[in-house]
Amino acid sequence: MNMFLHSIEEFSIIRGDTLANPSLLENDQLKTFNVILANPQYSIKAWDRKAFESDPYGRNLWGTLPQGCADYAFQQHIQKSLDNKNGRSISLWPHGILFRDAENAMRRKMIEQDLVECVIGLGPNLFYNSPMEACLLMTKTNKEVNKKGKVLIINAVKEVRQDKNIAFLELQHIERIYQAYKAFQDQSGFCKVVSIDEVLNHNASLNMALYVSNVNNQEAKVSLDEALVNWT
Repeated sequence: MNMFLHSIEEFSIIRGDTLANPSLLENDQLKTFNVILANPQYSIKAWDRKAFESDPYGRNLWGTLPQGCADYAFQQHIQKSLDNKNGRSISLWPHGILFRDAENAMRRKMIEQDLVECVIGLGPNLFYNSPMEACLLMTKTNKEVNKKGKVLIINAVKEVRQDKNIAFLELQHIERIYQAYKAFQDQSGFCKVVSIDEVLNHNASLNMALYVSNVNNQEAKVSLDEALVNWT
């Protein structure tokens, strides 16, 4: 439906169970793509973990995760489906995938293999079915030279327009996020380029609060008297 609404008419929809029985195959292997955009189901519990341990398509690249949360099963499926030379993916996830202890070993391997290009934290209330804050995890199989060994963290939680119980990403918000991604440079209070070693030293956590604070330093230094003056 999204593709149709955006005037993309050439597509193929296949219904099925991605983890148990992937349908996009080529020569009995997963079909690979240059670009994958995904919004997988969050933290599903009813999936065949045992079968994934010996997956015939080799999707358990980083291991097998706990039964109660299949997020990294989907992420490994996405990674295995990327072209080795020019594969790029963006997947929408809850922030938990960035730091949950249960998935630490898999996340560490993903980071050590220099696959994570950028993480973008999004604001709350952007989705009708949930008030939660989500994030975009961006991976590349072959990063540009200036990005190798680095991860860009963009804390765009405040880049939204709140309207009652729903929020919107307006053009100005999208443009700021895009320009930060394109520049791949530090921007105080908004984004930071961190080394893989730094992330691994933080126990392979990509938790945004460890790297980028969305609290304006000047705002934090305002005295009580100044705040009362500004408020009145």
